[in-house]
Amino acid sequence: MDLIPKPGQVVSAAGNVAHLVLGGGVADLRPMPRTLVEEGPLREVHHYRPAAGVRQQGDPVLLVTPLAAPARCYDLRRGCSLVEHLVAAGRPTYLVEYGEVDVRDRELGMEPWVDEVVPRAIEAVSAHAGGRPVHLVGWSLGGILALLTAADRTDLPIASVSVVGSPTDVSQVPLVAPPRPLLDPTEGRDLVARGFQVAGAVPGVRWAVRLPSFQRLVAKPLAVAAHLDDSEFLAQVEAVDRFTAAMAAYSGRAFGQLYHRFVTGNALVGGSMELSGRTITLSSITAPVLVLAGTTDGIAPVAAVKAVVQHLAGARDVRFEIVPGGHLGMLTGRAARTATWPVLDEWFEEWTSSEPVAKAAAKKKQAKKAAARKKAPDATPRKAAGKRAPAARTAPSPKAIGANPKRRYGSGGSRSLSP
Repeated sequence: MDLIPKPGQVVSAAGNVAHLVLGGGVADLRPMPRTLVEEGPLREVHHYRPAAGVRQQGDPVLLVTPLAAPARCYDLRRGCSLVEHLVAAGRPTYLVEYGEVDVRDRELGMEPWVDEVVPRAIEAVSAHAGGRPVHLVGWSLGGILALLTAADRTDLPIASVSVVGSPTDVSQVPLVAPPRPLLDPTEGRDLVARGFQVAGAVPGVRWAVRLPSFQRLVAKPLAVAAHLDDSEFLAQVEAVDRFTAAMAAYSGRAFGQLYHRFVTGNALVGGSMELSGRTITLSSITAPVLVLAGTTDGIAPVAAVKAVVQHLAGARDVRFEIVPGGHLGMLTGRAARTATWPVLDEWFEEWTSSEPVAKAAAKKKQAKKAAARKKAPDATPRKAAGKRAPAARTAPSPKAIGANPKRRYGSGGSRSLSP
């Protein structure tokens, strides 16, 4: 509001205060309706119901939930919900979440999510969507799980992988970089790791989501008072507060692995990671990969997120984009509606297949047989065909991701990284 509020601002502020005090809030926190389509140990796969009058089409999207973060990160509130946006656009949308973790899960590490939970969810979504390949979208640690799964299981029906605010070089994270030299990088034998193990379940790091720009904006009563006439601002504050209050817990062993491998060991800085007695290498990923970083993300700064690009040499296409927002805001903040979500829409359209995986595989098999028949010796000699001249490489379309000069946050660092 202005220092001397205008009459309209006073009326709006009075209405918002009434909603906050008497109506329970200004945000529409109703979750998008969904149906459970598959479940198993540590996983529930949900399908979001199609919007009325909207026909679902294209390859499905599977939202991969981070450990300890509630699934509402993708469905924060009506008007700022990635789920709502995808459903309204007719995109088949699914979610995998993991349930509560408590002291009984103290021995649970990261292995189940990469070995079973995410792969089974991908297979279930593909089957439910008629055999089509799946677009994976992972925010924060969910993006790391998506990358490790795609690298470990190249046989899965994956159409593309999108990682949002997922740091792979923690030395570039200001919150972590200073204490790293002081920590013992031994594999789970220092006092911190033992503490995690004894605790069994470690409360989710709620403070991290509130850092640092959002903390300045939300936590101070003066900021709220200054925006009493802005129902959108107040609704976002309310939704984020509910989100952080619902942060779950990591199992003791899983948090210990995260602490040692990612914080002290910086495990993925070299592009590979040891898990379940095998080495998972990110260069094994063959699916197209989209990497998104937030301009004001203090948890996963641009440099920490961009570091993964150099390790994706095997991917069919790799693109990097910088979008406005902090760690949560870049995914589901008010600016995400005109920045992050259009980038994802363009990416899905570019890599949506024209047919289910089974049909595509059958056609590929038939094509191989036809090619083998053509190679068979023929009684009639044929004239050798001349070599074709290589096709000239054309400049990227102005509509291509990372090449749009009108996109506010486009830059040389966010152009297509393909040669």
